[in-house]
Amino acid sequence: MAEESASSMPSPQALVAEFVGTFMLIFTVGCNVLSGNAVWGGVSIACVLMVMIYALGGISGANFNPAVSFALGLSKALGGDGLPWASVGCYMAVQMTAGCVAKSAYRALYGDYFVLGAAEGYGYLNAGVVEMLYTMVLCFVVLNVAIAKNVQGNQYYGLAIGFVITAGAYGAGGVSGGCFNPAVAFGVTSLSPWTALYTMFELAGAALAVGLFTVVRPADFGKAENPTVSKLTAEFIGTYVLVLTVGLNVLGRSPAAAFSIAASLMCMIYALGDVSGAHFNPAVTCALVAIQAIKPAEAAQYIGSQIAGGMAAGFTYCGIMQGRSFPLGAKNGSSWTQVAIAEIIFTFLLCYVVMGAAVSEKTKTKQMFGLVIGSCVTVGGFAIGGISGGSLNPAVSIGIATPSFTFHVALIYSAFEIIGAFLAAGIYKITHEPDAVAEEKELNA
Repeated sequence: MAEESASSMPSPQALVAEFVGTFMLIFTVGCNVLSGNAVWGGVSIACVLMVMIYALGGISGANFNPAVSFALGLSKALGGDGLPWASVGCYMAVQMTAGCVAKSAYRALYGDYFVLGAAEGYGYLNAGVVEMLYTMVLCFVVLNVAIAKNVQGNQYYGLAIGFVITAGAYGAGGVSGGCFNPAVAFGVTSLSPWTALYTMFELAGAALAVGLFTVVRPADFGKAENPTVSKLTAEFIGTYVLVLTVGLNVLGRSPAAAFSIAASLMCMIYALGDVSGAHFNPAVTCALVAIQAIKPAEAAQYIGSQIAGGMAAGFTYCGIMQGRSFPLGAKNGSSWTQVAIAEIIFTFLLCYVVMGAAVSEKTKTKQMFGLVIGSCVTVGGFAIGGISGGSLNPAVSIGIATPSFTFHVALIYSAFEIIGAFLAAGIYKITHEPDAVAEEKELNA
């Protein structure tokens, strides 16, 4: 995402690229809002961001967002890769201009316009906090998949960045409209108190993302590494974002909750997979202990961070949603037997796919792992959401139970999910490990 030129000033080609990408992003936002596309709007906006990143990333770095440019400027100022401040200023000016032109274009097309602001029933602080949090997620993913030294040359960067919008649009959209971009705020609303408010919180989110980036990847800034701190911080952040997205989607009655939650998991796996392995789930960690892919002592630390992240997210979404929470438990008159079967089978699926796609030397993929693992949540969420809610994760279960302090229910769910994890480990040993053992014996011979 950082511009490749050695000059501190961006090239004309880079500025045109930033204009085109930002214009297409905000024009697509306007068209979806004005057409009332509640179900697929977030996916449409995520996809236009993704395709423009792939089309223009090699020209300008494909920022298309002043908060992203600001994060890259901060990263550079702190000694990491990023953008010089002169480029940041030029990019911001072009992005804001493109936002205004895009508004004129969709207004001409529809003969109408809209303004940003907190949804009915929410105040400026509720809207500001969700804008800050998901702008943080967006910038954090950008930093981790596009400029982090360990992941240079990957092909998933556009997918990971674009689909942060799917995670945030359905989760935060019911509170703030899901902006996460000062160019969107300025282009849509022009000069207004809401524009200033959104921009302030979004830039704060960008700064927070840089701070977290320096913790999980200190070597990128020339600092000494502490692998334990990096790994546990990564597990906390990833689980926090996942559970936050769960809570906001459910309480906001999102029309695409499972897909949004899956997108949040996918994006964070891509962002942090090379740091901690991106478990974000005690069931996954237990399955990996069972196949000896992680040591029990380290696994215990992981699980502690994951549960802490889930609980912190539970309190966060409860606060954002005016003190509202939702119960964990059987849905639509389902029995506990049905809940057990649902949670065991689909947690089995999730853990088995993690081991197959990200652990096994025979079947793992270097590019598709995040999409593959995240898609398990889409599968389970839609398949059994009407029975158990589709938790598939003790950290999610505990996070949901935290605002209401119904931990006894979370423990029951967690037991089902751990059973699924160990079942997955057992089947994995049958399907994958015989080949690995045979190969090891052949090499030793």
